[in-house]
Amino acid sequence: MRTSIKMGGYVAGLAAIFVAALGVGGAVGSGSRPAPGGHNAGHAGDRREADAVAGAGTTPGGLQVAQDGYRLAPVTTSLTPGGTSAFAFRLIGPDGRPVTDYTPTHDKNLHLIAVRRDLSGFQHLHPAMADDGTWTTPLAVEAAGQYRLIADFQPAARAEALTLGVDVPAPGGYEPRPLPAPARTAVVDGYTVTLAGDLVPGTGSTLTLTVSRDGRPVTDLQPHLAAYGHLVALRDGDLAYLHVHPEGAPGDGRTPAGPDITFHVQVPSAGAYRLFLDFQHAGTVRTAEFTAYAGDVATTRPPTSPRSTPSPSAGHDTGHTHG
Repeated sequence: MRTSIKMGGYVAGLAAIFVAALGVGGAVGSGSRPAPGGHNAGHAGDRREADAVAGAGTTPGGLQVAQDGYRLAPVTTSLTPGGTSAFAFRLIGPDGRPVTDYTPTHDKNLHLIAVRRDLSGFQHLHPAMADDGTWTTPLAVEAAGQYRLIADFQPAARAEALTLGVDVPAPGGYEPRPLPAPARTAVVDGYTVTLAGDLVPGTGSTLTLTVSRDGRPVTDLQPHLAAYGHLVALRDGDLAYLHVHPEGAPGDGRTPAGPDITFHVQVPSAGAYRLFLDFQHAGTVRTAEFTAYAGDVATTRPPTSPRSTPSPSAGHDTGHTHG
């Protein structure tokens, strides 16, 4: 499924996002365009883990290609701009062999995030694994550039999840897209998502995202990956990753199916972030995109970032894909 956004996340426990001058860049649906790692599923244990990791200064998820003997090894070493092709990779374990046994997290053995270095072209994918441990997924690449591929997974041999990331180039001339301006509302496929709540770097806070359609609150959101909403945040500059899950769970007898989706998050540093909220309604998963700042906007807006660094990329990849 593919949703284009018009305007307007670190598995292993680092919760993060934006704040005081937090804002949102509006989003729109298919055919047009307009947020670092551990899971925070909204449960107390998850929040305690996230806070502990953030407080300890652990390296954010998605920034390392290898950790604790595990390594993300691309089989596909370059991408082709202008279409969709297969992307393959393996996760190599401490024994030097591909990992084939996983503990599912949020209904999937692995979540793969793909995004260009300028934070455009976001995709949340769920590859299929062959018997030899090779993961493969269709990957749409509309523009050249360096793409960050972030694998969010939990080997069965580990008690905790891992988030590993690697850059894969799509050769061509690079035209970076400016980071969308912050705003508090995003629009996607006729749905309006409004963001409430401010966060301060280093302090746990609450964000509530409210979904409406045609001016009416959406109160029948559908479960997607065992939740009513999923929030991925990516920090501008290094693409540190956070996959946050909301408070409560479908069918728990206390969590309404909208219109509000509440997340408990903690941002470890000031700076700019892109937020990507996945929600499902009427059988379709849609994504609302936001730009948000942690700290004072005037001091956290980065003067330079990977988007201004020469890289094999041309044009702007505007799509979002679920797989």
